[in-house]
Amino acid sequence: MVARNISPALLAALRDTRVVLLHGARQTGKSTLARWLAGNAYPARYLTLDDAGVLSAARHDPQGLVQGLDGPVVLDEAQRAPELFLAIKAAVDQDPRPGRFLLTGSANVLLLPQLADSLAGRIEILTLWPFSQGELAGVRESFIDQLFSQNPPACPEAAEDRAAIISRTLTGGYPSAVSRGDADRRRAWFGSYLTTILQRDVRDLAHIERLTELPRLLSLLATRAGSLLNFAALARGAALPQSTLKRYMALLETTFLVQYLPPWSANLGRRLVKAPKMMLTDTGLMSHLMGLNEDRLAAEPMLLGPLLENFVAMELSKQASWSRRHAQLFHFRLVTGQEVDILLEDSAGDVVGVEVKASATVSTADFRGLHALAGVAGPRFRRGRAVPGQRGDPVRIRPVCTAGSGAVGIGIRVKRLC
Repeated sequence: MVARNISPALLAALRDTRVVLLHGARQTGKSTLARWLAGNAYPARYLTLDDAGVLSAARHDPQGLVQGLDGPVVLDEAQRAPELFLAIKAAVDQDPRPGRFLLTGSANVLLLPQLADSLAGRIEILTLWPFSQGELAGVRESFIDQLFSQNPPACPEAAEDRAAIISRTLTGGYPSAVSRGDADRRRAWFGSYLTTILQRDVRDLAHIERLTELPRLLSLLATRAGSLLNFAALARGAALPQSTLKRYMALLETTFLVQYLPPWSANLGRRLVKAPKMMLTDTGLMSHLMGLNEDRLAAEPMLLGPLLENFVAMELSKQASWSRRHAQLFHFRLVTGQEVDILLEDSAGDVVGVEVKASATVSTADFRGLHALAGVAGPRFRRGRAVPGQRGDPVRIRPVCTAGSGAVGIGIRVKRLC
């Protein structure tokens, strides 16, 4: 089994929290990790609601099922029986020992209020994303923590060449896709994966009309990944009423197919009224939806920029799930046009800007957005960095901010994001 970097955080939660939920997209390895924990670091009984008998008991007699469970228990795919959550609440209120239940789910419980509210104050929620590049290389990345440290992270090695970067982005991080070396077999897997999501998870969550429109909508979203979310424009492009589109988008977010980067502003109130950026949670799936391969990217190199930006954003999202800095991801954009692809803000309010460039060379002009961010954030701005997309020495630019540590933006390699 590939070691998952979120495991220490998961075990720490089980040591002091009554209920822990590990959620994430289907086929990211939640069940594999839960089974491994149940047989090793967290000895527990393992039950899955994919089993028809367990599912029936959970739906028709949740109280009886939970009362009959003695000791730590793993309940896989728990969101399939919402009735369980109230029964679990009653059980942990009666016996508040930590680590009693480890739940896994393929739906974002934070977006299902009736489930999240039932265990408020009793549950810790962690997200398992597809494999990070560090996990695939057997490394626990600490790039985010280094970004906020006093000294900028050193990345002495040169970036990978263009072909290697393209291969990583086209493959993505889903374990089943990574294990298939043949591109045609990966395409077959992604096709089946989407069918499963639509026929099972979406139907479990909501009874909606025109379900056949979702694959076309997903393909449209893939072409607009990295852009500001505009419901009116999307509704026109998808030929859907805005009300229907918003229901579909909520379902895609709930099933971890789509993620948003909210806008950042020094004024907290203004963050709520600006448009977020929309990202797909895996570039392998994004490439499948757009019909991308090495040949097409060679013929249309402009397509690599949004794909690479999405790739870096998701790698940082994965690292944020185990980073000690507890950083949140945003995007930054001024009405005058200056923007920063990805902004990280830690719990102390310090910010770091990350610019993603698909070209081999980076000029000072490419960092206008980082200079603008430094001006808006003031002493909160720690540093800015650039991610070049081809082979070449790390690109050094002049300082983008002299406040604080007087940091310098430095190009970083894509391989593991350090």
